[in-house]
Amino acid sequence: MPGKKAGGLKTIGLVTLSVLGGFYLSKKAAGYLFRKAIHPLITKKYDQNLWELASSIQRLTPNVLVETELRAHTSAFIERPLGSPRKHPYLDKIMFNIAQLETLPTPEETEIDTGVVIGPAAKRPLKLKIPILISGMGYGVALTEAYKIAFAMGAGAAGTAANTGVGPWLETERKAAKHLILQYPRAAWNKDEKIIKQSDAVEIQFGQGASAGIGKTIKAKTINKKLRQRMGLKSGQDAVLHNRLESVNSQKELATLIDYLRNITGGVPIGVKIAAGKYIEADLKIAVEAGADFISIDGAEAGTHNSLPILQDDFGLPTLIAAARAARFWQEYNLKGRVSLLIGGGLVSPGDCLKMLALGADAVYMGTAVLIAATHTQILKALPFEPPSQIAYEYGKLKDKFNIEEGAESLANFLNATVYEMAEAVKALGKTSIRQVSKEDLFTVDREVAEITGLELGFQALYRK
Repeated sequence: MPGKKAGGLKTIGLVTLSVLGGFYLSKKAAGYLFRKAIHPLITKKYDQNLWELASSIQRLTPNVLVETELRAHTSAFIERPLGSPRKHPYLDKIMFNIAQLETLPTPEETEIDTGVVIGPAAKRPLKLKIPILISGMGYGVALTEAYKIAFAMGAGAAGTAANTGVGPWLETERKAAKHLILQYPRAAWNKDEKIIKQSDAVEIQFGQGASAGIGKTIKAKTINKKLRQRMGLKSGQDAVLHNRLESVNSQKELATLIDYLRNITGGVPIGVKIAAGKYIEADLKIAVEAGADFISIDGAEAGTHNSLPILQDDFGLPTLIAAARAARFWQEYNLKGRVSLLIGGGLVSPGDCLKMLALGADAVYMGTAVLIAATHTQILKALPFEPPSQIAYEYGKLKDKFNIEEGAESLANFLNATVYEMAEAVKALGKTSIRQVSKEDLFTVDREVAEITGLELGFQALYRK
């Protein structure tokens, strides 16, 4: 026994020495390589120094540098997915009040009303349990059928509406959705009365925040057989999203289309979707006077499947500015309770959504956050060798790996958790309904935001009138 013990100690000693020796040698090797790498960076002239690349990245940002290289690589053009990386951090400078003494918080056992009615003046208004809707993301022109089904199922479980987007109609999406908004596109499909009659609301699409109002052509050779059939295209025919809606060139013609859709559907809400431009009030006036039951406004931070970077970065009003101007328009024309105002574009958190409602929106659209939430842990099926979008897009390499039931559950969890936080925030404001939250519950710490929104400044003494 003593011999075995001594042998064991000797072995442990040798292992320890080996580990320490290996550590010492690896440390020496790392130090040598580090010095070899650093020496030229701090001795060579800039035009021979690799640090020139780091300096360029700091000057241009990694995004600009990569997109410059991508433009140089192709004779065509580049399209960027998801939306602009530019930030308009206005919402971050808006804060909520705290109810405690001057205003008492709502008792914790109180059930908060989170419901919303879209198109209250319509014959068949759309009644939802939560004020968050799924943004229009089209099958085929962007997402897979599986994702559209998951969105429909997840939205239904949370008590809200899915949106077809500008892609062709999917019977599977209709079957999976509790509430489905048909986006009436600037394309040839989705115009059949049998399709229109199945919608719970119709949204006439004139533009979106990440691609303005431009058209797009999808080449015939890239369209698979099933998608071609659903678009109603002939063999060899391109799919065209026009930059104008055929037969709508005036307010009168828009009114005619709205009446037509209203009659076909038996009175579901008929709305108009626009990107927020410089003359947003003029666009709103046309839509309202044409008889729209709701208007959806897309701010500049909105996402999309693919569009030109210049359209994402340099066009349109930031979402907060668009929302503030629209809210003033609603007040001026006394539209509250008659025409619903929906706002979308870069809204990713419960706070973002509740602030939009407080500023005057009846409901909000979420897009990119919904896409991320539905993908959730399934992102691991793509990483680290492919971008996650390869699971979601119709022509993605990994689209067959997406699990619909998991996606639907993840989306429902996200929506429920988001609305739960919003409901708790309503209690913290001393209110009992999301619809009671208003500008009175907000303040800002930024003078520019105060000028944009008309909110009070938090660094001034404020007293309730």
